[in-house]
Amino acid sequence: MIKLTLQSLRHLLLWTVLTGLAYPVIVTVIAQLALPKPANGSLVERHGKLVGSALLAQQFQGTNYFWPRPSSATYATVPSGASNLGPTSGQQQTNVINNLAAFRSGNNLATNADVPADMVYASGSGLDPDISPAAAELQVARVAAARGMAADKVRALVTRYTQAPQLGFLGQPRVNVLLLNLGLDAAK
Repeated sequence: MIKLTLQSLRHLLLWTVLTGLAYPVIVTVIAQLALPKPANGSLVERHGKLVGSALLAQQFQGTNYFWPRPSSATYATVPSGASNLGPTSGQQQTNVINNLAAFRSGNNLATNADVPADMVYASGSGLDPDISPAAAELQVARVAAARGMAADKVRALVTRYTQAPQLGFLGQPRVNVLLLNLGLDAAK
């Protein structure tokens, strides 16, 4: 019995050291060497001040900024996650209708205008930093008018901040809202 207990404790110690200490240290070192910016959170600074992370959505309000997709976590990082509301949920249907109406109204679109799904449904994490180029295009007129800029200049910034699918084939083209809004501020 004592022999079995000692053997179990040795295994516990061995696997704790390997999986609890050695593995995380090795992965951290590799990440820091191979991809230091993403490994450190892709933090974005302007004028020496931290303004956010390119990996996390932030709430932008007002007519002079592009809006991110809705967040079921109100853009908070700690309780991030999906709402877990299914397609037959009355609350989900209400959220979609409200998001659709708010986006159409805020961008002076017709009440029957098509709106990309990413501006109506929250992402799985509630913190997706990107929107589709189509969603950004629908916001160009509002942002240009609010900033007193030509729509073509704002559209050029959207094009500049549009990222191709990862590795050229994974996912869809996307626009990082934080980087685009910072680009707008810099262009002014």
